[in-house]
Amino acid sequence: MSGTDPLDVLRASTRARVALGRAGDALPTARLLELRAAHAAARDAVHSPLDVDALTGDIAALGVDTLRVAGAPRDRAEYLTRPDLGRLLTAGTELPAGEHDVVLVVADGLSPRAVQEHAPGMLAEIQARLDGWRVAPVVVATQARVALGDEIAAALGARSTVVLIGERPGMSSVDSLGVYFTYDARRGCRDSERNCLSNIRPPHGTGYAAAATTLAMLMSEARRLKLSGVALKADPALPAG
Repeated sequence: MSGTDPLDVLRASTRARVALGRAGDALPTARLLELRAAHAAARDAVHSPLDVDALTGDIAALGVDTLRVAGAPRDRAEYLTRPDLGRLLTAGTELPAGEHDVVLVVADGLSPRAVQEHAPGMLAEIQARLDGWRVAPVVVATQARVALGDEIAAALGARSTVVLIGERPGMSSVDSLGVYFTYDARRGCRDSERNCLSNIRPPHGTGYAAAATTLAMLMSEARRLKLSGVALKADPALPAG
């Protein structure tokens, strides 16, 4: 069609910033302002605190008991500059020990907004697929990195962890939720021993049901093979669990 920009198809196929055009030797003003707004939104997503009361209320509405913990960083600034502290529980934290197959941890991570918006819906789908698993109370963790789940599992007596965490915001995605599954969770687990499902953020990313179905498959195979991580693949040929 005459007058149609041939790059419109490319722009419509992705949320990435492509074919932005030019004004002289620079970006058009509108595109530059959009870029700055996206950068500001990403910064806000990192620094905005998690509303723990609202989140635990949403989780309680699912009929699930919750516990609250915090990572070792004293504040958000220390959390961002000391990732190692986000992998440790605050000194003196006590959790009720038991015998559990899995603990679900909801952690603020680098995008508390993602957790606030997507964790309850994702938890509902995961809970619906945990028949046959002894599940610990859901743990809501602030100033937390993924490996804090290992500390929580050790304290609670859980064999495995599923950590729902806010992923690092991007310029076109500030609310992406990640899910990390670790079988035989323990202090000192390597990242290669975890499976990750990323970009859970309907409608622009993976949906809750699809992600939970893949997670259930991984968990079932992990329990059969007694491992997780790089040796466990999310292969459609695997049994559905």
